[in-house]
Amino acid sequence: MKTHAWIVLLALVISARGQQQQTDSRASESFTVIRAGSLIDGKSDKPRHNQVIVIHGNRIESVTDAANAKIPAGATVIDLSAATLLPGLIDSHTHIFLQGEDPAQGGYDVNILNAPLALRAARATVAARRALEQGFTTLRDVETEGAGYGDVGIKQAIDQGYIPGPRLFVSTRAISTTGGYPLEGYAPELDMPKGAQIVDGPVEARKAAREQLDHGADWIKVYMTHRSWVGKNGELVSQPTLTVEELHAIVDETHGWGKKVACHAYGGIGLHRALDGGCDSIEHGLDLDDAAIAQMLKQGTWYVPTISAYYHDWAPADTPAGQRDRLRVSLHEPSFKKALKANVKIVFGTDMGGIPWTEPIAQEFSRMVELGMPPMDAIQCATSRAATMLDMDGKIGVLAPGAFADVIAVSGDPLRDIKALENVQFVMKDGKVFKTGSSQ
Repeated sequence: MKTHAWIVLLALVISARGQQQQTDSRASESFTVIRAGSLIDGKSDKPRHNQVIVIHGNRIESVTDAANAKIPAGATVIDLSAATLLPGLIDSHTHIFLQGEDPAQGGYDVNILNAPLALRAARATVAARRALEQGFTTLRDVETEGAGYGDVGIKQAIDQGYIPGPRLFVSTRAISTTGGYPLEGYAPELDMPKGAQIVDGPVEARKAAREQLDHGADWIKVYMTHRSWVGKNGELVSQPTLTVEELHAIVDETHGWGKKVACHAYGGIGLHRALDGGCDSIEHGLDLDDAAIAQMLKQGTWYVPTISAYYHDWAPADTPAGQRDRLRVSLHEPSFKKALKANVKIVFGTDMGGIPWTEPIAQEFSRMVELGMPPMDAIQCATSRAATMLDMDGKIGVLAPGAFADVIAVSGDPLRDIKALENVQFVMKDGKVFKTGSSQ
C-alpha cells in the first residue's frame, strides 16, 4: 500500500510540474490584442465591426465583439479601430527570381546568362520583402527560372529569421520537354542553359519529379504549353509539350509524396493533356473551352488566371508578336468570365516577376473585379480559398482561432473600392509586426 501511495504521489507531482511548465510556457509567450474597426475574416460573406483579435505567440486565440472581449493582463494593444483588417494575403503564382526583365535590355536571356546566382538570390530577397510589405504573407513561388534550388534557400532564410519575407511554398526548377523552354535561338552546336529542367519520356519525367521533391519542392510545376502564335484562322495556337504519359508519371510520383502539380497551360492540346494527366491547378488558362471547364469542375482542378501579366510588354500591333499579345487578352477575359460563371475553383495569382516587383501586386484584384468577380470573392481567392489549395485550411487565409497570426490592415473599405488593397498600412506575419504606416 505504501508503494502504491508513493506512486500516486509521484504521479501528482509530475502532473503538477507539467501543468506548471505549460503555465510558464504560456506566460513566456506574449499576448497581443488588435482592435479592429472592420474585419474581413477571409471566409464569411460579410465583414464584422468593432472586433478584438487576441493573439498568443504566433497564433490567433480569439476573435470577438469588442463589448465581450477579455483583454489578457499585460497584453500589447494595437489600435486599428479606424481600419479594415484582413488575413494576410496569398499570391499563388509568383517568381521571386525574375524581375520583369526589360526586353530592350536583353530580357529573359540576360537574366540567366549575365546575372550571377548570388545577385539573383539578392534580388529574390528584395522581391520577398516587397511582397511582405504589400501584405502578402504567403507566396506559392512557381519556379526559379534557371536559379536551381534557390527558392528552397530563400525559404530557409525566411523561416530561420535571417531575412524578412512571406511564408513560401516553392516548386524549384519546373519541368518541360526538349523544344519546350528557353534559352532558344542560339547556334545549334551550343548547349545553352534552360530555365526549366528538360525531360523526354515518362522515366525521365518521374526522375525529375523525384529529384525536385527530394531537394525540397512543395509543389511540382510543369509546362504543358510553350510558344503561342496566331493561327491561320485567327485562333491562338499554343505548342504542347509533355505527353499525357509523361505527365501521368510526374503526377503519380508527386501525389505519392503527398504533394501537388501545377500546370502552365494556355489552351488547346496542351491544356487538355494537363487535365487528362491529372494536374491539380491550371496556371494562366488563357483559352478555356467548354470541355476544359467541364473537366475542371469534374476533377476539382484549381484555376490560377494571372490576368494582369498579359497587359505588359506588348509588341507593336502590326507585328505577329503584337497580334498574339492582344489575342491572348481578348481570349483570357471571356475564359475567366466563363470559369467564374461555372463556379470553377479560382485562386489569386499574379505572375509577379514576369511583372516588375516595383508594381503593386494587388493590381490583380482590380482585374478580377472588372471582369465580374464580387470584391469579397476576390478577397477570398487570395485568402481562405488559396489556403485550401495549399492544404493549409484554418492555418492561413483566415482570421479565426487557431490560425497563424497573419494580419493586415487598410484604411479604406476594399468591398467598396478594391484598390484599397494596393495601400496596405499594417502587416503582421506569424504574430510579429512587420510594418506600420502607409505603403511606399
